[in-house]
Amino acid sequence: MAEVIGFVGMSHSPFASLLPPNRADGPGARFLTDAERVRLAVDRLAPDAVVVIGPDHFHANFYDVMPPFMLGVEEVTGFGDYGGTPGPLPVARDLAWSAHTSLTGAGFDLSLSYSLTVDHGIVQTYEMITGAVAVPLVPLVVNTAGPPLPSLDRCVALGHALGAALRDAEYPGRVLVAASGGLSHWLPTNDPRDVEVVGERRTALIHGRADVRAFAVAREPRVRALGGNPDARVNKTWDTWFLDRLSAADAQSVAALDDDGLEEQAGRGGHEVRCWLIGQVAVGQPLQWTSYEPVPEWITGMGIGTTFPVD
Repeated sequence: MAEVIGFVGMSHSPFASLLPPNRADGPGARFLTDAERVRLAVDRLAPDAVVVIGPDHFHANFYDVMPPFMLGVEEVTGFGDYGGTPGPLPVARDLAWSAHTSLTGAGFDLSLSYSLTVDHGIVQTYEMITGAVAVPLVPLVVNTAGPPLPSLDRCVALGHALGAALRDAEYPGRVLVAASGGLSHWLPTNDPRDVEVVGERRTALIHGRADVRAFAVAREPRVRALGGNPDARVNKTWDTWFLDRLSAADAQSVAALDDDGLEEQAGRGGHEVRCWLIGQVAVGQPLQWTSYEPVPEWITGMGIGTTFPVD
């Protein structure tokens, strides 16, 4: 049987590579320093596989088909956006298939991919906590980009089912669970029904799969334009409350906010905390260690939490 050895939750941001800190106390410096401390702690844990739960930013999933959950079981390829590793990534196939079988038996109809593209929503945290792309991974992509979003309660339920699936897996190794995303950040809407989403942008959100690279090239300048503003909105109060709730193993209080409450407190980008809920509930332990830095220049509250000590 597999041994589940812990959980790491970590914010991601394109601006960690686009706008790295230019001094020791610059925006994002604390986050990057503490991320390196986590990497060293993970190295001591020596996982044989990492289940990485994260979002997609319209590099794999579009509104031609928008699954709530997707599991990669065979080939996984990094898109290479914002400094992430491009090309094939190692996959813990036996663990992925075992998890899929168990989750299906538990009533979760996850979409299945034999050839999954993952962007910085999976790769950035995976690289930061392992230091490379050598440890086999199992990617679980959660739709946090726009409606229809899986409910927060459904994500908590998936966390319980995932934990059981991993512990019952006939996989002779040590498994780390990681979540990538959040915390608070305010993003433009990606809802094709919204009157703000028109023209080529709307077409790309629906039909972008036809030419993913061209869509990414057109979208990147809009992303870059969001960064660098020291007055960008970040909700430090909510972010620290969220970390406190997971430190108390109280995912249900977060789920009780519902989508409107979450978006009011943490912005549209805050929907990514679904990944943390799934991961922490799966491992079934409270956060023991947390780090937090509000980085408005990166438009994000940059948090980290682990269920194991970090020196």
